[in-house]
Amino acid sequence: MPWAALLTMALTTFIVVSGEMMPAAVLPALAADLRVSLSSAGLLVSAWAAVVVVATFPLARLTARLARPVVIGWALTVFAIATLVTAFAPTYAIAMGSRLLAAGATGLLWATVNGHAAAIVAPQRIARAAAVVLFGGMLGTVAAIPAASALAGLFGWRVPFAGLGVLALAGAAAVARVLRQPGAGDVEPSRRPGAGNGRAGTTRGTGPSMVRALVLVATLGALVMAGHFTAFTFVAELLLPSAVPAAVLLLVFGLAGAAGVALVGLTSDRYPGVVPALVALTMAAGLIALPGLGRGPVFDLAVMVGWGAVAGAVGPALQAALMRMAGAGHRRTAGSLMPVAMNLGIAVGAAAGSGVIDRWSLGLLPPLAAAPALIAAAGFVVVGWRASRPRVMVCA
Repeated sequence: MPWAALLTMALTTFIVVSGEMMPAAVLPALAADLRVSLSSAGLLVSAWAAVVVVATFPLARLTARLARPVVIGWALTVFAIATLVTAFAPTYAIAMGSRLLAAGATGLLWATVNGHAAAIVAPQRIARAAAVVLFGGMLGTVAAIPAASALAGLFGWRVPFAGLGVLALAGAAAVARVLRQPGAGDVEPSRRPGAGNGRAGTTRGTGPSMVRALVLVATLGALVMAGHFTAFTFVAELLLPSAVPAAVLLLVFGLAGAAGVALVGLTSDRYPGVVPALVALTMAAGLIALPGLGRGPVFDLAVMVGWGAVAGAVGPALQAALMRMAGAGHRRTAGSLMPVAMNLGIAVGAAAGSGVIDRWSLGLLPPLAAAPALIAAAGFVVVGWRASRPRVMVCA
């Protein structure tokens, strides 16, 4: 395993996820300082997701002829500069503009990092590589909000953004030093088209049929994320019946998420057709269990461990499935689909959860949230079954 390159990309994902989460940690202070309402300040988060969805494919296509390490380094530099502009923004309009620029760089980074991680390892190690890289993102999810909140409380909301911008510049320097070394760069041109499918043997189609298959898998992943965020958007309210403090439950959730990333890395390469379906099914089970919170500390902690672990597993399971299916010939497409699917799932899930709360009640949220995850589980089962057919046919 090319550990130096993978850990450098893990640092990259930690930085961009921290950047995405940062406003949530400092929202009241940011809104007051920039003289806008909380809802307007909240657009710094929702607009970010929209830009990632819209900009990822065009930017990936525009930079397709460049070596991936070059794209990662420059995109992270743009992210750093935009984040520093946010830190010193005198007005809301400048803060919003810089956030949108950082979001575009983030979409390109996700698309490129995902493809590069898969390209520099053997096909049977794709899931392990994905787990290493996405562990940085999970760490950003767990650490960014409490760290930024603490810094903002001591020094003001601008300091966390400035610190992240400096860290991103250091990350860009690390990318230039590590990923440009021999053995850490692009390897796909040396492979024959389709040679990267590896042991998963996922899809034999090429061209439009391959793209349709990748879009299908990405859509199933988006459904799992939509189900998760339908409930997670209102996690504070869902945790109220528990006697365990919400901060403790969320800490357990985050730690379990990190364990879920590692678990996918250990199992997905060995059971490529099973893991995505199992992740989706377990997500549905975790969501269905949420109304039971309040039965007792042991049960509540167990629910959060299960839900957190599967929430952490979604990203690496989807990335490994897409990269394994894409092979060398469609890796950029697969890498671009990953952030689009995840952010669409987040946006749709949050909107759906709001609709359920407004029209019905909080009690209906968990079972309704489980529905898209169950649909995704069935879809992954079908995809796994179809993926095995070409190998059987060849042997016949």
